[in-house]
Amino acid sequence: MSHSLPPARALVIGEALIDIVDREGVESEHVGGSPLNVAVGLSRLGIETTFATEFADDERGRLIADHVERSHVAVEQTAAPTRTSTARARIAADGSATYDFDLTWEFARPPRADGFDIVHVGSVGALRPPGADRVLALVEALPRDVLVSFDPNVRPALLPPASETRELVHRYAARADVVKLSDEDAEWLYPDDPESAAARLLEQGASIVVVTRGGQGSTLSTSAGEFRVPPHTVDVVDTIGAGDSYMSGLVAALAQRIGVDRVVAGRIDLDELEGVGRVAALAAGITVSRAGAAPPTTAELDAVAPQSA
Repeated sequence: MSHSLPPARALVIGEALIDIVDREGVESEHVGGSPLNVAVGLSRLGIETTFATEFADDERGRLIADHVERSHVAVEQTAAPTRTSTARARIAADGSATYDFDLTWEFARPPRADGFDIVHVGSVGALRPPGADRVLALVEALPRDVLVSFDPNVRPALLPPASETRELVHRYAARADVVKLSDEDAEWLYPDDPESAAARLLEQGASIVVVTRGGQGSTLSTSAGEFRVPPHTVDVVDTIGAGDSYMSGLVAALAQRIGVDRVVAGRIDLDELEGVGRVAALAAGITVSRAGAAPPTTAELDAVAPQSA
């Protein structure tokens, strides 16, 4: 990736948790949470990153603290929970995961957002009350020159009904420069017509909308048109963190290849955006080729595709 543009600073807001992974009856614990994975992914790709989140001062919380510290992510605690949240992930034969959650999200002490070029929000932290209301207020108050990215990463069991969640998603999209959702997110949010998801989010005000489709790749849409990016084909170990690695790869490539100023001004041509999408697909492919949510570093991206350096 190019680093000739001014370095960007990112604030990521959302949940941190421990994934308890059940693979054929054998359990293991891994640090996770969609926003945490995005924060780690951004930092590993050279973006100075602060993560606003909440976890307890317990054994699992210390695992989270150690994990993000190893990836050079600064942490701001937004509440003081009594226990660290968990997600129990059951891995199917094809590597896909289903989840059961034990999670709280308060966001009682919102961080200062000044001084950041990028703010990423998503998942439970952006959509689950009571904390979601305060996250949305922070996002809506951001200056227009801040690049906002949003990933609903829908977890139906933890969210209000689809109609209420859709209203929240539209409010985030109205301020977001980049929205990413999976085809499963689209089906839940727009059960009447999931194929219209990108168009609806562009109508709300988003500049770039990405719909990921697992092994079928992804579709990137703007007001100027849309195109499909094929997946980076690998042997899949599991899909945990795939979408988060795509998101961090996408945002890092936008900042480092195109520049925050041009992205927020909407001055991106489709050829440039396709290159960014290919970097994101490569990041996701590397992640699914290994166990757990382990987003790649810049060196790992460059080793697989030296021309993206």
